[in-house]
Amino acid sequence: MAQPEKKAGLLKRTSSSKKPLKEKVLLMYEQIFTKEDPSKSNPRFWDELFLMKVNLEYLEGKLESLDGDEVMKVKDNINSLFQHCVQALAEEHQIRVVNALQTLCALFRGVHQKNRSATGFDIINMLMGFDKAELRMKELMESLDALLCGDGSQSLKSLCLKLLLCLVTVTDNISQNTILEYVMINSIFEAILQILSDVSSRAQHGYDAVVLLALLVNYRKYESVNPYIVKLSIVDDEPTLDGMGMVIHHALTEYNRQYRDKEEENQGGFFSTLTSMVGSMFIADADEKLSVQTNEAILLALYEAVHLNRNFITVLAQSHPEMDMAAAPAVPVPSSPATPLGTTPPSLDLMNNPELPLDPNLQTSNLLITFLKYSSIVMQDTKDEHRLNSARLCLIILTCIAEDQYADAFLHDDNMNFRVNLHRMPMRHRKKALDKNIPSRPLVCAVLDLMVEFIITHMMKEFPMDLYVRCIQIIHKLICYQKKCRVRMHYTWRELWSALINLLKFLLSNETILLSKHNIFQLALQVVNLFNMFITYGDTFLPTPSSYDELYYEIIRMHQVFDNLYCMVLRVSTNAGQWKEPASKVTHALVNVRAIINHFNPKIESYAAVNHISQLSEDQVLEVVRSNYDTLTLKLQDALDQFERYSEQPREAGFFKELVRSISLNVRKNVSLSTMSQDVLLKEFSSIS
Repeated sequence: MAQPEKKAGLLKRTSSSKKPLKEKVLLMYEQIFTKEDPSKSNPRFWDELFLMKVNLEYLEGKLESLDGDEVMKVKDNINSLFQHCVQALAEEHQIRVVNALQTLCALFRGVHQKNRSATGFDIINMLMGFDKAELRMKELMESLDALLCGDGSQSLKSLCLKLLLCLVTVTDNISQNTILEYVMINSIFEAILQILSDVSSRAQHGYDAVVLLALLVNYRKYESVNPYIVKLSIVDDEPTLDGMGMVIHHALTEYNRQYRDKEEENQGGFFSTLTSMVGSMFIADADEKLSVQTNEAILLALYEAVHLNRNFITVLAQSHPEMDMAAAPAVPVPSSPATPLGTTPPSLDLMNNPELPLDPNLQTSNLLITFLKYSSIVMQDTKDEHRLNSARLCLIILTCIAEDQYADAFLHDDNMNFRVNLHRMPMRHRKKALDKNIPSRPLVCAVLDLMVEFIITHMMKEFPMDLYVRCIQIIHKLICYQKKCRVRMHYTWRELWSALINLLKFLLSNETILLSKHNIFQLALQVVNLFNMFITYGDTFLPTPSSYDELYYEIIRMHQVFDNLYCMVLRVSTNAGQWKEPASKVTHALVNVRAIINHFNPKIESYAAVNHISQLSEDQVLEVVRSNYDTLTLKLQDALDQFERYSEQPREAGFFKELVRSISLNVRKNVSLSTMSQDVLLKEFSSIS
């Protein structure tokens, strides 16, 4: 009986010890992670390796599992792997090139992941050997440049850009990624421009190219001379600039389209019915559902183009037919489960068709209009830091635009009228404007509408002071241009005046809460000085004399707000404290507003008494105003039409460092998720071979 049991036991033991065969590529990886040179036992080791399908997960995981000391033990083999990857990029056999690119991606990611605390020099030493680093990176960048500029496979070009994005974003702070010094020395700027200038390559790779350029421009931009900044600032090639504008335009258009689809979806169905039944009680909740992640990478690219290159301003104004968002072709979204709205590249259909058939009923659009619509979505909700930063970047871009002479000329051109349908925050006291009711006007009207919309919709406890300051500055810069060039805009100025007065009212009502966090006197001074601009120079840019009369009417009608403001700043300025000086500036700035109120109010009261009228109509008040201008004395205030020009450093440096860090993390995550399918690539190149 013992014998059969023994056999059974033996059989059982043999069965349980049977292991699945390892892939050959894993066995080869294991040889790399030993101290011995794998090519000693197999002279064709490296040739064979790049014919094997890369196991990214295993290779990255193995690198991540090694600490610094363990890496140094196998450093020579890792250096050799890096060297042979670079050499494989120059081969004609496309499968070798694909596998080499993917292996490099795993090397960059794996070594950085485990050694985040290591210095950049240590990382370079681990990857390629410090003594050979300059040569290896020169060879790598030259090969990538040749692949991007050549006539080869579009899939290979896409993989090259993915590798570069992987390399740029392996560290949270790109300025601490010392390997990028070699990307500065061995520039791929011209390759990026070539992609953007060519219609076909732009459609395939424009999005990645623009994001890559935006990130490279931000490498140590405050510490040293960044060649990508220098080169971007002097680009004057029209097809290239147009190409960059096209990529940005379509990415923003796609976000706007997706937002509108989501909005329409939200307005239908049970939730919409319930909302209307209970009298818009849940408007805030409905709007919350539409709060979607913004595409900060493409916004950063737009900012760098506008800020660094004056020639790009002309691209903002390039007109082309506007696609009906509802009818726009759907975007092929990558099969990533966590891809947020607005972060996917734009539709290839859109990118491939820059020239759309003209329709007499189709209105023209341009990048600036698309950006204004995008900003109107982003600026609706600034409750969390992420959205606050997105809105801030939009306002910074608008600040740069408002300062540019050419942009101002285009914004105010009365022969260039557009119908701009801005998105407006749902509010109980106003109806949603119908698209058909929006008039066709110069673009400056849309910018002012956006600023007014922001002012009236963000008076809340978590007061976005920085955004309000920027918003008022943009309005001021536009008015300075109008005053300087004597441009008379037919705009509903009363809406702006009303919004500004309500803002002052809000500051007064929440003085105690706001003063604990903000210098509200800075903002109050800006608002009062806007009124001073209208009072002092309004006759040079307001459309009609009656507009000037209406300004006085609004000041007189809302005199209580200005009276209360004066009392508040007088109280603060006469007491010792940190706000004494800023409050006293507001006191002095109010001199003409108070002169108007003190001059006209007695005359209005006298007119009412003489004519036995208890409450005067607007026309009657205006009649009193017009007949008493002659006796009004105003003081000429200096420097009302002067402003400090935008400068990124030092004021904005901290903001952009954090923004680029956030974008880098997001790009890294998306590159990991969207690494091109190996099976698809290998199938493509197997058929070629």
